[in-house]
Amino acid sequence: MTGLFEAARRSRITDIVLFGLVVLALLGVVLLLPASESLTPEGRARVIDGDSISVEGVEIRLQGIDAPEAEQTCSKGGRDWSCGRESSRRLARLVRGGTVRCQGDGEDQHGRLLARCKLGEIDINRWLVEQGWAVSFGGYHGAERQARVAKRGIWAGDFEQPSDWRADNRMF
Repeated sequence: MTGLFEAARRSRITDIVLFGLVVLALLGVVLLLPASESLTPEGRARVIDGDSISVEGVEIRLQGIDAPEAEQTCSKGGRDWSCGRESSRRLARLVRGGTVRCQGDGEDQHGRLLARCKLGEIDINRWLVEQGWAVSFGGYHGAERQARVAKRGIWAGDFEQPSDWRADNRMF
């Protein structure tokens, strides 16, 4: 009978140890999973460039769009103009004095929150593309088509895609 009790006790200890190992393994897997914490900064926006803002100290890259870089120029009627700076100015005018509400859940390669932002009911990301101050980058294709047909903003002349301009000028 003593042998049965010892075997049962060993079996229990083995089960407890195995259970503990399974729990530790699951915890390890959970810790390795990327965090999907959603961030929702809200407040006054400070414009960094044509597709980046800061809200409540959180740097935000406007998701789904790509605006000309600050030093980038475009041409219209044979003349160059600072389309990158103009894109930033237009964004600054839009958000001036208002409360911006952003929803994001990932980061770009520079650690900025990737987000869609609104000013009241205005989708800021979409607005920039519709007005021709940014191109669609994974979203807002219909808005880009409207801007192109209407020759708004950068579509009023010739320009290099912002991603190509950055590559040609060794940025990022």
